[in-house]
Amino acid sequence: MSFPLSGENLTCIRGDRVVFAGLDFAVARGGALLLTGRNGSGKTSLLRLMAGLAAPADGMIRHNGEDYRDDPASHRADIHYVAHYDAAKPALTVRENLAFWTELHGGGDVMAGLAAFDLENLASLPARFLSAGQRRRLALARLIAIKAGIWLLDEPSVALDAASLDSLRQLIAAHRRDGGAVVASTHAELGLDDAENLDVSAFARQRAAAS
Repeated sequence: MSFPLSGENLTCIRGDRVVFAGLDFAVARGGALLLTGRNGSGKTSLLRLMAGLAAPADGMIRHNGEDYRDDPASHRADIHYVAHYDAAKPALTVRENLAFWTELHGGGDVMAGLAAFDLENLASLPARFLSAGQRRRLALARLIAIKAGIWLLDEPSVALDAASLDSLRQLIAAHRRDGGAVVASTHAELGLDDAENLDVSAFARQRAAAS
């Protein structure tokens, strides 16, 4: 079976410290993978490896069954990584920020992204005036404005109110029904009851026991 995203025997080193080692994962089409583990166990580091923003010290990440390094452009085009920190340019308006991301990815539907997270009335507001929750909704709007098969979400519910969190749950469910894959690091309930669970902490303990 060819998974849209998988990893084999991954080792992550940050500074001089082995964050985790011997880690395997796989997420299927329409599937979800929930990353758990104590703070500092490497959940964000693993998401960055999945996104191609950092390279594993050992092991391999595959995109549709192939080493993602063989076609990094295709890998990047199929990935949405929403990090813990929101990437919004303060001087640009909400619409301009979202348009910047769509242009960077070769096009998209800015208005659909705004509508998905109830941002239409804020479209002309510079991002520096947004609240934390509004900035988070703007970051998440990229998921809808730009089509990608794999969503990598690092604490996506941070600063969201109940209505926005419900919208995110519904969008994740729709994405999965369409065959998309989701990997999330979160302490909130995202409606991923059927998700595979990966305790990243277990791989830190494995290396500690082996050393």
